[in-house]
Amino acid sequence: MMNKDDFMIQCRAVSKSYRKGKTVVTPLKELDLSVSKGEFLALMGPSGSGKTTLLNLLSGIDSPTQGSLIISDVELAGLSRKKLTQWRAKNVGYIFQLYHLVPVLTAFENVELPLLLSPISKAERRSRVSQVLELVGLGDRMHHTPAELSGGQEQRVAIARALVADPPLLVADEPTGDLDRDSAQRILALLKELSSTYSKTIVMVTHDPRAAEAADRTLHLEKGQLLETV
Repeated sequence: MMNKDDFMIQCRAVSKSYRKGKTVVTPLKELDLSVSKGEFLALMGPSGSGKTTLLNLLSGIDSPTQGSLIISDVELAGLSRKKLTQWRAKNVGYIFQLYHLVPVLTAFENVELPLLLSPISKAERRSRVSQVLELVGLGDRMHHTPAELSGGQEQRVAIARALVADPPLLVADEPTGDLDRDSAQRILALLKELSSTYSKTIVMVTHDPRAAEAADRTLHLEKGQLLETV
């Protein structure tokens, strides 16, 4: 039996509500979820089921309305906005479907961005950037701009950017949704390697059952609640 120290993520009765006009919307309702350290978890479900809301809570972008959310032994529900931002910078890498790269910057410069405000030296910063670009297979493309890269290469730059601060948790929102099948398979293989070889905990939202097959476990969300485990 696993103890609490084996878990990266522990959600207990987590709910999230917000007002939309005069209506209270609750995309997550008393959700319980545990994710092991180094696990690759896929989240599936229809639009509006709460998947992105859950990613935003796990990544520290938002806070739960009620319940307990513990990640890396830190209770996020009690953190101020400032403390949550500081925690997120050290602990979470976010991988987006549409990359969000700066068009005028090279791959190297895009990956370097999260480190520019950190207290590390310029030499250490550049060493880290080079290492993660080599890890994702772009050592020979680091001085190219996004316009000079394929969609799959742009996504690998985005993954390198998420990795550069060496966070224990990666959250990915449809990371293969804008890619052709071959590029998607390469991205999924990279995510599996990050989980199995580098012990990164990964939570990935996807609508693609083939993408979900790459994960260690798949959970299905429906109207803010977990309904099925595969």
